[in-house]
Amino acid sequence: MANQAAIELKNITKTFGSVVANKNVNLRANRGEILSILGENGSGKTTLMNMISGIYFPDEGEIFIDGEPAVIASPKDAFDYKIGMIHQHFKLVDVFSAAENIILGLEEQGRYNLKAAEERISAICDQYGFELDPKKKIYTMAVSEKQTVEIIKVLYRGADILILDEPTAVLTPQETQKLFAVLRRMREDGKCIIIITHKLHEVLSLSDKVAVLRKGEYVGTVETAKTSEAELTEMMVGKKISLNIERSEPKDAQVRLEVHHVDCSNREGTLVLDDVSFHVNAGEILGIAGIAGSGQRELLEVIAGLQKSDSGAVLYHNPKTGNVDNLQNKTPLQIRELGVRLSFVPEDRLGMGLVGNMDITDNMMLRSYRRGKSAFLERKGPKDLAEKIIEDLEVVTPGATTPVRRLSGGNVQKVLVGREIAASPTVLMAAYPVRGLDINSSYTIYNLLNQQKEKGVAVIFVGEDLDVLLELCDRILVIGSGKVTGILDGRTATKEQVGLLMTKTEGGEQK
Repeated sequence: MANQAAIELKNITKTFGSVVANKNVNLRANRGEILSILGENGSGKTTLMNMISGIYFPDEGEIFIDGEPAVIASPKDAFDYKIGMIHQHFKLVDVFSAAENIILGLEEQGRYNLKAAEERISAICDQYGFELDPKKKIYTMAVSEKQTVEIIKVLYRGADILILDEPTAVLTPQETQKLFAVLRRMREDGKCIIIITHKLHEVLSLSDKVAVLRKGEYVGTVETAKTSEAELTEMMVGKKISLNIERSEPKDAQVRLEVHHVDCSNREGTLVLDDVSFHVNAGEILGIAGIAGSGQRELLEVIAGLQKSDSGAVLYHNPKTGNVDNLQNKTPLQIRELGVRLSFVPEDRLGMGLVGNMDITDNMMLRSYRRGKSAFLERKGPKDLAEKIIEDLEVVTPGATTPVRRLSGGNVQKVLVGREIAASPTVLMAAYPVRGLDINSSYTIYNLLNQQKEKGVAVIFVGEDLDVLLELCDRILVIGSGKVTGILDGRTATKEQVGLLMTKTEGGEQK
């Protein structure tokens, strides 16, 4: 069965105006097999999967399902061919139960039989090893449970070709292992599973084969057992690159920022930060680990002055004046002028941080226009900065005058992070700076953060990949349900230790 092609693409080409997203791609995925798709940002992975799932239609080429030509012009056509795609950002109705979300949109005679649906969902859970209560409301679920609902939703509709886009991006190591166990059971059941991911260690541990795309073109498919991280990276990038993060010892580590007993509530009055205390030194990288929604974002926003805390203090040791300032008494602009910079890469990069219709130069000016000395905006400085970021971070763009919305997600991210680093901060908070980036671009960002550390900057790094946190950070603060559950030495901590602290809810040692 592993040699029986479930889906085959022949000479698939897709263009958007003058941009060629995919060019003459040939790809094959077999039944009873897990195929990983690798490629740099903008290499056409998501575009290709969107053509399989019916969101886009190819300009040229053919798609074959079980050896027969197929026309997939809509997501409904994809479902008719038993193809289901689980997107990175879930498409669920929060106030509905798991079962209601799963059957939503299905055509049935008469009224929906919710009880029968719940029984069938439970049978699917038993078959593959899912843990899910069909009656549970979405808004009460953890991220991994929501993902389970999305997977069961396509299985319920009879899908036997499953496409998963970055499925482990927001999962703990323990949740990732559970997901992998489920996917392996699906493989044994004869399903064809295609995964888009940037985590090479996961590719090597889970998949049977790896297909690599580079600049929209198909490079080749290799058997996972016969390849390595270095070989895959070379296929993706077209040249050899080092995969080691150089972690230097902190020098002259003086306290730069102290957070004391901070509490913070959201608009609904729910406590999202509960008695949080820690410090970060100049010349070190402090990593923050936690399940998505554990308070990481609120913590950084409190430090940056974007959100007011209910109690506590954030003390900044100013290296220029020697003074200790309580940032809680200052505006976000005053905090930025002190040198405390927040580079937050949200899911909506263009909604929070950059203006899509403005070009790269104008987005640089958003940080400098207040310093203008006349009624006319000075463009030379921002233009030079834009061109420097494009060159240093290898931003793929026709030029600095290209509207940001025309860039791929990864290139938007480079502009966002590069702009904050260029401001020469004394405290740099980088939240998810490599979210969705390919491995080559990710290592560019890691090296930039290390350069900032060596300049004496206090770096706070919020990341999703525990392997990177353990390799990059000097100390790791773990946050669970708004509490600090532990602070570990990045050089000696293990993924298992961090994963267990991520699921704890009691406060831990606060150093």
